[in-house]
Amino acid sequence: MKFQIEDVTVYFPYDHIYPEQYSYMIELKRALDAKGHCLLEMPTGTGKTIALLSLITSYSLSKPQSPIKLIYCTRTVHEMEKTLAELKLLHNYQIKHLGPQARILAIGLSSRKNLCVNPTVLAAENRDSVDAGCRKLTASWVRAMAAENPNVPTCQFFENYEKAASAAVLPPGVYTLQDLRAFGKEKGWCPYFLARHMVQFANVVVYSYQYLLDPKVAGIISKEMQKESVVVFDEAHNIDNVCIEALSVSVRRQTLEGATRNLNRISQEIDRFKATDASRLRSEYNRLVEGLALRGNLPITDTWLSNPALPDDILKEAVPGNIRRAEHFLHVLRRLVQYLRGRLETDNVEKESPVGFVASISSHAGIDQKTLKFCYDRLHSLMLTLEITDTDEFLHIQTICDFATLIGTYARGFSIIIEPFDERMPHIPDPVLQLSCHDASLAIKPVFDRFQSVVITSGTLSPIDLYPRLLNFHPVVSRSFTMSLTRDCICPMVLTRGSDQLPVSTKFDMRSDPGVVRNYGKLLLEMVSVVPDGIVCFFVSYSYMDGIINTWNDSGILKEIMQHKLVFIETQDVVETTLALDNYRRACDCGRGAVFFSVARGKVAEGIDFDRHYGRLVIMFGVPFQYTLSKILLARLEYLRDTFQIKEGDFLTFDALEASCSMCRSSYPFKG
Repeated sequence: MKFQIEDVTVYFPYDHIYPEQYSYMIELKRALDAKGHCLLEMPTGTGKTIALLSLITSYSLSKPQSPIKLIYCTRTVHEMEKTLAELKLLHNYQIKHLGPQARILAIGLSSRKNLCVNPTVLAAENRDSVDAGCRKLTASWVRAMAAENPNVPTCQFFENYEKAASAAVLPPGVYTLQDLRAFGKEKGWCPYFLARHMVQFANVVVYSYQYLLDPKVAGIISKEMQKESVVVFDEAHNIDNVCIEALSVSVRRQTLEGATRNLNRISQEIDRFKATDASRLRSEYNRLVEGLALRGNLPITDTWLSNPALPDDILKEAVPGNIRRAEHFLHVLRRLVQYLRGRLETDNVEKESPVGFVASISSHAGIDQKTLKFCYDRLHSLMLTLEITDTDEFLHIQTICDFATLIGTYARGFSIIIEPFDERMPHIPDPVLQLSCHDASLAIKPVFDRFQSVVITSGTLSPIDLYPRLLNFHPVVSRSFTMSLTRDCICPMVLTRGSDQLPVSTKFDMRSDPGVVRNYGKLLLEMVSVVPDGIVCFFVSYSYMDGIINTWNDSGILKEIMQHKLVFIETQDVVETTLALDNYRRACDCGRGAVFFSVARGKVAEGIDFDRHYGRLVIMFGVPFQYTLSKILLARLEYLRDTFQIKEGDFLTFDALEASCSMCRSSYPFKG
């Protein structure tokens, strides 16, 4: 259908539109007209994604003299593919009505693991190994050697892409990750580097939150994005946690042991270069003397991760003299690793500010704040000079340099917390040193400052007035929309007593009570006997889920449940959980019915849809409050109270309700 919102003709690819979708578009247009940021909440299942895409693309079509770019951020690859599928439907509808003038280029961008088509590289187990496998075939020095020695392996897809030069472009259209892989195979080009190149020309780019919020990734992928862009963070109810994780670092004993191995390997490489190509180390030293941390514009294949600090906080000056020579820099890192190893040898929980921690490093290890700031860039430069391609082997020393650069850069909004063991398992020594970011606004501030409009939207943003305080910004529009229902299709219930009238609760002092566990089991047994198809159960933690399932098994309740439906369980292993989910869906499809046991804040609670017959009933065994004795959480609560005047109780309730809503959101049969 086609309709007007003020001066914009909106192209909407469906015959009917919900009232809340129309209202949503009106408020979104207000924000675009004002060139400001906005917060919009609309229940999941009401067509929020297509409303966003229709309004923003139609808005751009109505202003051909100043078109805007849409940067659409999702949490998962699954959500990215769904968004691109909706956009493809919309694009076809717009071309049908407007002809060729409606053509756009829209692409999804993900990691090499999701876009690579080279079978040799794809054989690697994880993302870091795939990245390293790609570098081993495409790094500039590897290709230079291959030009002289044909026995040196390279990637034929990348070589073909390079040979095509300016001809290597994507024609207009909407490309999912599968479409990019198919196009790459057809042309013989590398789809990953083709997509990276086309991002700057695309009208719509769909990618992960981290590509804008994590400075290490954003510094490479998103640095060319123009200011006249509209950024959308979809399903952004937990965006504050994403921002905090982007600037937090954990160091364990395994990290320090791995970093020591990395330093020994780097030392061997330096000795080898001194014997065979000392001029390379000399030229790097001269470049650093001149104040150039990195050598000019690197080839796209040589770029590693960017600096972990935010762009405005990176020093634009010469690298300190005491780390310009490679061997001197290694000595500094060895002293830092030794210092951190000593700090982990503690029997008590310790908490320090970055200022105090840096002062301690300076007095005990002789490393000043400025030297710490440059650790990451100096490591990057050295690894390029030494032509190291297996970057997945150097993640530990990279973590140490991440940590050093961040504590050398930031004095506020962070804490260093050292814990000798997990308080929930005090008998197992597992010391960890954590640089914990408490201020979510740090990571997202460059996005608000740089782009003309940022849209934060989700099915659940309540209380909506807390987000501007958490993220420290001023939205020009902040609205919540309710859902219009033609029939009663949701029946929420809160159960406080079991069938024997005993109270039930997952409060810590009650959750293991045999009466509570028995009543929860009887509740589920009664439900599986009357509810058809799929039932999804969420527990507050993995440990609680394991304990309650074992008790049900011993008492025979689990056996009775399985007489009605099959049972599948989420584990902390991704492969096992994926297999369990697949079999759960098959059991629902064939009519056998199934129960899926999952965990709040787990892998399944975010980003997996249990729509239609896959989620006829959701049972939440308790409200997933965070572990309130966590030292990191306590430090963050203190910071939020002192800086933003957010009360501890308000934040904990807000956080728990967000986690609860994200679980239910994937299962409600809204309007379907």
